[in-house]
Amino acid sequence: MNKTEQLNEPLRGQESHLPHDPPLRAARAFEAIARLGSVTLAARELAISPSAVSHQLKVLEDYLQQPLTQRQGRRLILSQQGRDYYRSIRVAFNVLRQATEHLVEQVQTRQVSISLIPLFGMGWFIPRLPTFMRANPQIEINVVYANHRNYLSDASDMSIRFGNGQWSGYQSEVLISGKMVPVCSREFLRLHGHIDTPGQLLQMPLLHDEERSTWQQWFIEQGVKRPLRRSGPLFEDGLLTLAGVQAGLGCALMREPLIAPYLESGELVKIFDLPIDDGRDYYLCIRQDGEMTQDGRLLQSWLQRAAGNEP
Repeated sequence: MNKTEQLNEPLRGQESHLPHDPPLRAARAFEAIARLGSVTLAARELAISPSAVSHQLKVLEDYLQQPLTQRQGRRLILSQQGRDYYRSIRVAFNVLRQATEHLVEQVQTRQVSISLIPLFGMGWFIPRLPTFMRANPQIEINVVYANHRNYLSDASDMSIRFGNGQWSGYQSEVLISGKMVPVCSREFLRLHGHIDTPGQLLQMPLLHDEERSTWQQWFIEQGVKRPLRRSGPLFEDGLLTLAGVQAGLGCALMREPLIAPYLESGELVKIFDLPIDDGRDYYLCIRQDGEMTQDGRLLQSWLQRAAGNEP
């Protein structure tokens, strides 16, 4: 055996007796001693006797076959090995404490998550939310976006969805109507003049929400037979369409309940009270793969009442 092998041989022998994990109760006691600087304080935090803490310290030292503490007068201080070991394990104990506190907070906090389309949130849900929060201050609401093109990724307790109400795994009920009316900004009317008949809209710049066929259907229902120019900006969703209307880009067909705050303020103007129904509405959807919590049912009932649909 050469010199290197002789030096390494004790180390290999020392490692061979160690199981996979150290004695965790003993490591916990040592971490408390090192962090608090006292066996007495560690015993108080761990709710055990000082002698039990000292016993656990000896268990760990025997396991490691190294002294982790040393006496300095009447005080017990960390040895060099003890300081090195504490620096290594304190991060792990901090992570464990943080994970435990996070889980406890989640259990103790009464949370309900709801996903919704941005325009529904801005125009209908959030303006009404203070009423619910004042009545239920103990409940925390988590509001997230719903991707109306791919609802399969939705993991919220409940969701507000736009469509025909047919979503597998969900119980759905109509919350508010999806009918649309023609609107524009007040500034747009000031620049272009009053619009007296549906036919006059053919001469105005038109904005399109998701598709260009809706305006054509609206004109047909109003008896306007001249062909529509399929021009004008096309926006991906209602929130972008709203921004276009507010910017004075043109007139748009929008769902009245979602723009009510802007109509009430006078920023937007309903040109005609002539709605069009494309068969899609806003639905309150509840997951069927789990039982709704009491707080979730409170939010569900409030949504129904706020929409004028008594449970």
